[in-house]
Amino acid sequence: MAVDDGALASPSETPEVEPYDFGRSTTLSREHTRMLEVAFETFSRQWGSRLSARVHSRAHASLEQLSLLTYDDYARTLPATTTMVVYALPESDERIVVQLPLSLAIEWIMQMLGGRVDASPDERPLTPIEQALVRGLMGDGGDALTTALDGLLPAGISIASIQHSPLFAQVAGPNDLVIVARLSLRSSGSTSDVTVMLPASVVLDAFAVGRAEAADAAVPGLVRSHIERTPIELALRLTPRPVLPREILDLAVGDVLTFPHPADRPLELTVDGVPIATAAVGASGARLACVITATTPDPESPEE
Repeated sequence: MAVDDGALASPSETPEVEPYDFGRSTTLSREHTRMLEVAFETFSRQWGSRLSARVHSRAHASLEQLSLLTYDDYARTLPATTTMVVYALPESDERIVVQLPLSLAIEWIMQMLGGRVDASPDERPLTPIEQALVRGLMGDGGDALTTALDGLLPAGISIASIQHSPLFAQVAGPNDLVIVARLSLRSSGSTSDVTVMLPASVVLDAFAVGRAEAADAAVPGLVRSHIERTPIELALRLTPRPVLPREILDLAVGDVLTFPHPADRPLELTVDGVPIATAAVGASGARLACVITATTPDPESPEE
């Protein structure tokens, strides 16, 4: 039997197998990932527009990657010295971080003060005055982030501090899960890597609350839908009359029973014995039918 060599996959074409990390079993669902991607794309556009107005230079941000990591794994991907703008959540110990290169922060400060950036500045810790300028600039970023995430973060986040060392910032525990969005920010003719870190517990709890509220809001509609699709018995009847048991037991073929229903009076249309309308007997082709003549008002509904 001939074997087609072209049908065999070469070693280089073998797909890579990613080991499963049992120490970090929590993952984002596809639905939540897509919602966060849309939110961060919105944040990128809004933040880029606000930066352009503040630093007097065109800025454009775009989302590159979204991942769920431990804080220790996230911190190890950052430079040893960087700019970490730490936001505090109201009535919570959780922290949000927007990280950007020190050189980019210094460029923005120079541009806000009317200076020109001819070369990449040296990366050094910011002075207290420079930190105050960065706080004023990044306050807009916090507002844009809260708006873009639309309920996933509480309103009223504020800048708590500006840190320079990811390993000593102490904004989260080493094994705490965080959601990291990596952005590509183009400003002043150069492109820089920027990251936004969110506490996973806050975001996942917000997703859970939103899903529960959506389920509660859907309950009345589901109940109504089930009721509307449940079959019911519809009957057309004469006015009933009381009889004695012997009259029923002695019934025979040919007996005539009279009912207190005038010949010119419409019949009653009932559901489970409850009158809902009156109708006249008619025909639809070869089948009997009824024509509604009036509807019966609901005794529990308020009168107009």
